[in-house]
Formats: sequence, C-alpha cells, structure tokens
Amino acid sequence: MAVLEKIRVKFGIVISIIIALSLLSFIIDPSSLESALTQMSSKYDVGQIAGKKISYTDFQSDIDRFTAINELLSGTARDEQTQKAIRDAAWQDLLDRHMFVKNAKEAGITVGEDEMLALMGGEYTSPALAQNPIFVDETGYFSPDRLKAFIQEMDADESGRLSSYWNFLQNSVHNQQFYAKYASLFNASNPDNALQLAQAIEEGNTTADVDYCLAYYPVVPDSTITVSAKEINDYYKKHKEFFKQIANREIEYVVFEVIPSAEDVAAASEAITEAYEEFASTDNMRSFLSKNSDRNLDNYWYKDGELSTVNAELNDQIFGGSKVTQVITAGNTFYAGREMDSRMIPDSAFVKHILLQGDNAAHVADSLVGVIKKGGNFANLVATYSLDQASAADGELGSIGWMTQNYMVPGFEGVFDAKTGDPYVLNTQYGTHVVLVSQKTKPVLKKQVAILEKTALASKETFNDYYSQANNFATIAGGTYDGYKRAIDTTKVYSFPVTITEATANYGAVDNAKEVTRWAFDAKAGKASNIITVDNKYFFVVALKAINKEGYAPVQKMAAQIQDRLYNEKMQEVKTREVAEKIAGAKTIEEVAERLGVEVQHRDALSLGSSGVEPALIGAIVAAKEGEIYGPVAGVMGSYIVSVSNRETGSFYSEEDAKNLSLQKNQYLAQMILSVMQEYDNVKDNRERFY
Repeated sequence: MAVLEKIRVKFGIVISIIIALSLLSFIIDPSSLESALTQMSSKYDVGQIAGKKISYTDFQSDIDRFTAINELLSGTARDEQTQKAIRDAAWQDLLDRHMFVKNAKEAGITVGEDEMLALMGGEYTSPALAQNPIFVDETGYFSPDRLKAFIQEMDADESGRLSSYWNFLQNSVHNQQFYAKYASLFNASNPDNALQLAQAIEEGNTTADVDYCLAYYPVVPDSTITVSAKEINDYYKKHKEFFKQIANREIEYVVFEVIPSAEDVAAASEAITEAYEEFASTDNMRSFLSKNSDRNLDNYWYKDGELSTVNAELNDQIFGGSKVTQVITAGNTFYAGREMDSRMIPDSAFVKHILLQGDNAAHVADSLVGVIKKGGNFANLVATYSLDQASAADGELGSIGWMTQNYMVPGFEGVFDAKTGDPYVLNTQYGTHVVLVSQKTKPVLKKQVAILEKTALASKETFNDYYSQANNFATIAGGTYDGYKRAIDTTKVYSFPVTITEATANYGAVDNAKEVTRWAFDAKAGKASNIITVDNKYFFVVALKAINKEGYAPVQKMAAQIQDRLYNEKMQEVKTREVAEKIAGAKTIEEVAERLGVEVQHRDALSLGSSGVEPALIGAIVAAKEGEIYGPVAGVMGSYIVSVSNRETGSFYSEEDAKNLSLQKNQYLAQMILSVMQEYDNVKDNRERFY
C-alpha cells in the first residue's frame, strides 16, 4: 500500500532504524536496571513489576508486537543491536503500564478523553505526531490532511499493521502526557526558595584571592588509631541500607586461550608467500581474494592515511609509490597490497533528489530532468512529485545532504563522478530518483587497493593441545572448589577472582561468555565446572566460591570496608587536630607552611560558587576573615589552612542563572524517578537470564 511504502521510504532513507520511544522525557537507561536484578521468584519469569509476575511468554508477546512496529517502519529487525533495542522498548512499556502510569494516577494525575483527542491531531497536537515524518508536509510542519489520509488508509488496511502502528502512537502520546505532567508536578514541588536563590546568587558573584596550605594525610596506616568490633557493628546497624545487594556469585576462573603456534604462524606466512606472485599479476582479483585472502575486494577509495586503519606500513608503501607492496608482517597477520586504480575524487558531495515510484516513474523522471535543466525550481518539484518529503538537510525540500563513502544511500555511489548542477536519473532499491549534485569538496588523490590478508589460525593440533591443558586442569579440580585450588597450585595457571551478577557477559577481554554466568548461577557453592567453551577459542574452568542472595550483605563481609571508612574518619580527625597543634599561634600563612613543611598555594579570584574545587576548601574560604589564618579544615586528601587577602562581589551571576541551575538540578533528580519507583515497587528485571 502507498502509505506503507511512504513509511518505509521516510524512515528508511532518513533514519535507518527507529524505535519511537525516545519521546518520553525521562526513561531510565536499561543498563542501570542491573541494580534492580534480584533473586528470581520463578525460574521462568522474566521479571516482576509492582507485584505482577512477567512470564517469558508474556514478555515475548510484547517483543513480537514491537518487532512488528519496527519492521513496519524500517523493514527489518534482524540484527542484534535492533533486537536489544526492541527488548528494552518492550520492557519500558511494561514499566509504564504496570508501574509508572499507576503511580502517576495515584499522585492525582489524569489524562482524559478530550485531552487525548486534542493531542491526537487536535488543538494541542502531541510531538509524537507533530514531529512524525509521516504527518509532516512539504513545509516541514504537521499536516492534519496527512493525518486524515493515514487514518483513511488505516481503515482500508486489511493486514491491520497500520492500525497496530496507530495504537502504538496513541499509547506513546498517552504515556508521554503522563510523564510530562509528572515532571511538572515534581519540578513544582521541589523549587529553591527565595533564601536559597539569594545565597546561590551571592556565592556565584563572590570571588576571593586566597593563599592556602594543604597538609596531606599520611599514606602509611597509623597503628595508634584503632576501630573496634563494636564500632563496626554499630555503624552497620545504623547504615544497613547502604549494604543492600543484588544476587551475585563470587567465582574464580582460569581461561585457556587458543593461540596459533609458531608452526601455525609459519604456515600462514608460507601461504601468503605462495599466493603473492599470482596476487601481483591476476586479472580476476575479486575471485583470487575470495579464495586466498581473509579480506575480500572492496570498492572503497582510500586517501593517504586511511589505509593505516588496516596497517600503517601498507599505507606508507601504497602512497609512497609502490604499485604492489612487499609482504608485511604484523604479529600473526600478514598483508600485501596492490593498487588497482588511482583518481582525483572529492571527499563528499551535496546531493538532492526527487523520489518516484510506479510504472510511469522513468518517464516522469526524464521529464523532470528536462524541467530542471530549463531552470525549474527543484524544491517545488520535490513538493509536487517526490515520495520523500522528509529530506531537507539544508532547509530546502529534497536535500539529502553531504554524502561521503561512509555516509551513502545505497545506489548513490556515482554522485562523486556526477557533474555539479547537472541532473540525472538513478535507480535504487527505493525507486527511481532524479538526482542533482549541487556541491563537491576539492578532489584529492585516492586509490582503490586490493589487500591480500592472511591471519594465522590455530591448527587442529594446536587446538587439541590447549584443550588438553584445560582438560588436565578440570580433571585435577575434580568438580570441587578445593580441587580447583589444588589445580592452581599444580599447574601454576593464573586464577581470576571476580564477583558477577546475572547480567555479566564479559570476562576480561572475552565477550559473549554468558555460559560462564549461567553455570555459576545454576551451580552450588564449593563446586567447580567442567570445560566451558566460548567462541570455540576460549576454554574456561570455573569455581563457585560463594553465593550471595538478594538482600543485605552480612556484616562479616562488609567489616573490612566499614573498618576502612571508620579508620579514615578517625585518622582525619586526629591528623587535623595534630595540624592545629603545630600551627597554633602562627601569624602568617608562610609561617604555617614552614611549620608543616609544605608550600603555600595561591588562587586568584576563586569563585565561591565553583563546583570544581573541594568543598572543604570552599567552606574554609567562606568562613575565613580577610587577613587572618583560618583552619585547619579536614578535606579528602588532607587538612586545609587558608588566608583570604581580598574578596570582591560582582553582578555576573544573575537570578536567572541561579534559577537555571536549580532547574538543572531538578531535571537531574527527575532522571532518578523511575529508579526510585522501581525500588518502591520491588521491580525485578531478570531479562539477562534469558537473553
């Protein structure tokens, strides 16, 4: 149908993939949801929101719905990045449905039917519609006529896809309005009062010239400062909320990486040497590289320096005049390059187009070329004939913008050779185009280069050797943590200790190692794994040291951390008191520096509203009287002693600046609303177990 084609053209050419959920004014980054992972209430639940269990089947149903919407917009949803975005969108929709909207309603917020009618194309059209390319006319503004045309097409669409998309838009508008109202309510309930604003203005307009000394705390622990078990327990009880933890596992693992042997590297070197002579002379380079190289022939035009992304020496030889390079060795990889063509080509071209479809497209395109050559207005022709009404890169309808080799609509590669100002017809997967190149950058020397590349791979013998090492380790471990420790002592292999959650997928430089995580969360404490193979290149043997359930970490586990904190607090107090005794009676900052054995530091016109200075120093400057020694004041790194020589008050920081800063703070706090709601509603996100 015409509307479906328009949707794909508008979203396919201008935006490669759209998941239209960025409309909401504050959506938590899905990666931060790791903090909400908790012990699974059911092995087959993806999560829980406000007491409602989300089964895998229900969640997959939502994913299917968002996948259908994405395919309607972009025509595809097969790559992993897009699928992850779809999963995140589906989860966010569940949060909105079962948590956020419910909480917003409990706060007294409503979105009525009349309000929705106004937002869905009425008096107060929502940005979800007003900024949607489908409903924008040739002037770049929302068109009620285009909205009506869409609804008419939707009624005639037997597939139901347009209706699904319309329901999606309605839901987005509905939720967006709740978010907007909740944000307004939040900001209105958390203003800085007149006294706070006045203080911010005063601090922002006050600067001071200050000399100060910093007496650093000792690096070596002071044995006279002690922390008792009672103090640790008292601190734990008083600050227990600080020690909440998500379910995690303490593991140790060894990993055997399959690395090509010297014999494997020599075999790769021999292979590229044998192929080199034919590489230098073949007339069928594409076929030759497909059979003999790890890198196929491409049509990219390299300029000097760009080949360095492959290999710097390869770049130097090709642009140093060599038609065929020598064989270049870089670790376990070998390269040779051959210049296939050389031309002066611009880096970029500014492109405009008119998109046509249908049986008569070629005839119309030829006619439009003639009209343009006779002086016809390109933008007006776009408004009348083009199916792409969204491209307006320079504000002029029909402008796709600057194209480079890396930013190129498929099929438009010839724009670099096109004559500036001379329209021509081009056919692509999107339809028939009337193309006009209006500008080009200055041509530079570029070369097409065939690259013969061969990386040494582990042979079967090498693979078996590493597997044998891993198997020997696993055999000694015998499936227990104690056996794992014996295997470490016996084989002298390095063991990596790490604490993981169900979201952990990477182990050091090894990606896609989710199988290791799954084993750890299914095993019992004190067990060791058999060999876990990752990417057919890494052999893991894992030992599960401890299982930490969701809840509060026990005081025994946190004792060392608490002790360090209490020690530092005591040490800062003791050392600051010692500094005070040393400088007692000192009349000048220079005398203070001499007694402490430190240097005097100076700052001119230091703003008391500065956010880049340690608060302890700012506080000391605010409290100090001009011409007098003030301190010591305990800071993070040491104790500060200050002497203020001059204060000045200006008028460069206005009330508007203070209000803007207050607004920014509120907006920052607003970003925490969903995470706080999730904690309050006991949200459990177990998606990482399944995906």
